[in-house]
Amino acid sequence: MDHSSEASSHAGQSPLSGDESSKLTDLPQWRALEAHYQAIKGLTLRGLFDSDPGRAARFTARGAGLFFDYSKNRITPETMRLLLDLARVRGVEKRRDAMFRGERINDTEGRPALHVALRAKKGHKIEVDGRDVVSSVHEVLERMAAFADRVRSGTWTGFTGKRIRTVINIGIGGSYLGPEMAYQALRSFADPLLSVRFIANVDGEEFRAATDGLDPAETLFIICSKTFTTQETMVNARTARQWCVGALGSDAVASHFVAVSTNGAEVARFGIDPDHMFVFWDWVGGRYSLGSAVGLSTMIAIGSEHFSEMLAGFRAMDEHFCQAPPESNMPMLMGLLTVWYNNFFRAETQAILPYSKALARLPAYLEQLQMESNGKHVTLAGRPVTYQTGPIIWGEPGVDAQHSFYQLFHQGTKLVPCDLIGFCRSDAKLPVHHDLLMVNLFAQAEALAFGQSAATLAEEGVPPVQIPFRVCDGNRPSNVILGERLTPCSLGALIALYEHSVFTQGVVWGIDSFDQWGVELGKVLARRISAEIQDADTVVSHDSSTQALIAQYRLWRSPKGEA
Repeated sequence: MDHSSEASSHAGQSPLSGDESSKLTDLPQWRALEAHYQAIKGLTLRGLFDSDPGRAARFTARGAGLFFDYSKNRITPETMRLLLDLARVRGVEKRRDAMFRGERINDTEGRPALHVALRAKKGHKIEVDGRDVVSSVHEVLERMAAFADRVRSGTWTGFTGKRIRTVINIGIGGSYLGPEMAYQALRSFADPLLSVRFIANVDGEEFRAATDGLDPAETLFIICSKTFTTQETMVNARTARQWCVGALGSDAVASHFVAVSTNGAEVARFGIDPDHMFVFWDWVGGRYSLGSAVGLSTMIAIGSEHFSEMLAGFRAMDEHFCQAPPESNMPMLMGLLTVWYNNFFRAETQAILPYSKALARLPAYLEQLQMESNGKHVTLAGRPVTYQTGPIIWGEPGVDAQHSFYQLFHQGTKLVPCDLIGFCRSDAKLPVHHDLLMVNLFAQAEALAFGQSAATLAEEGVPPVQIPFRVCDGNRPSNVILGERLTPCSLGALIALYEHSVFTQGVVWGIDSFDQWGVELGKVLARRISAEIQDADTVVSHDSSTQALIAQYRLWRSPKGEA
């Protein structure tokens, strides 16, 4: 599909999500789904499987090297037909195509949302304001690759001539969550002579732990901040500078710091050579930026070839999203199932359960991706929504999670749709372990769906007094996502699957999935309070609770316990 086109120059010219003159909940397609929900809400997954021997094959899809089994959802063919009708009337495909063309679908900020350009093939064209952004992307990728190769080969050395042994990425939000998640996921592909660490929290303990035992002469810092003014990132960056300068002198900064930013003046003021600044663009949100220069630490760890393979995985899922019919389009199906549970079953959360220790940070990464994107309370037209938008995302890796919160899944009173993610081959070369890991994934999906009845327990000789406590009702929905092996390519495809699922949800709900204005308020207030806690004579003007908290902090932060 050719998406090359010059983007519209006005924010309001991107296609809106469906007919904004009509409330979503007033649409015939929405009302049909409400009626359908009432008709089938009493059906059980056991009954649905018993009545349809071909159900498992009917509700599966494949794309970009991933296998998606959604048969253990509380759906019928009619459910999916109605959901796809809703997607059509809301313009999911039209808005998808507008995104890939580079139109300004981030309406409130007047920008495109072009994370897909970060993984477009060289030579492909997507134009914004008359300029081809894909060529710019590849220029930066080539500079990143050259730099990563120098660090990995030892050609780039520290100030004293020592080889770099540790890379520390300093960022916040999308400027660290993506690289940290990808580094952990792809450790088996990483150079064993290099370690990568991450600093995001302004808790001083995080900086201390990240630098503990390191030789500054062998440490390289990557400062990720688009504006190079982000408060949390720059506090950590200045502390890193002091740590480095204290050991090596101020002339060492140029050898031990590089920047991922767009603000050359601030980068130079910090002491970083502008030639060692890697740019990215305002049409990429932080939570979508792993494939940009924000991923430099990941590229250094795994090498430029493996990083290219990760981008190819992203691209494969992009192509699937663009080309697969809605009925077999994995991101679209996944997004519509989220709408189904969120808005009709009133499920308020969704669990992400990777059966892979390497993906331990995936739930946290998807928390930001989904909740920052779709935690919105007004439509694209600025009207308050009258329905739930983004669900609360959370999770931990299996199997350890099975021995903590799975109890609530099986016998609790809340409905929690689950995504169980696994890979059929492991690099650990411990086949008994991996078989047991995957056995647990399959068993939990089965247990969630079908439970354990009182009759079965009685047949097994369970004492009658225990039966009520051991019954598991089942009928708990889940998706199972399988890949052959966790590789850079499959990781890219998995991330893009969730990106486009989130996009689908946002289009149906008629919200802007690419802004994050709600994040800004706390930052503004934090800057104000920061000045107030430093000076006891500063007048504090807040609500009585905040004033009391500031006063108590002033008291206890003083070594003598005096305000």
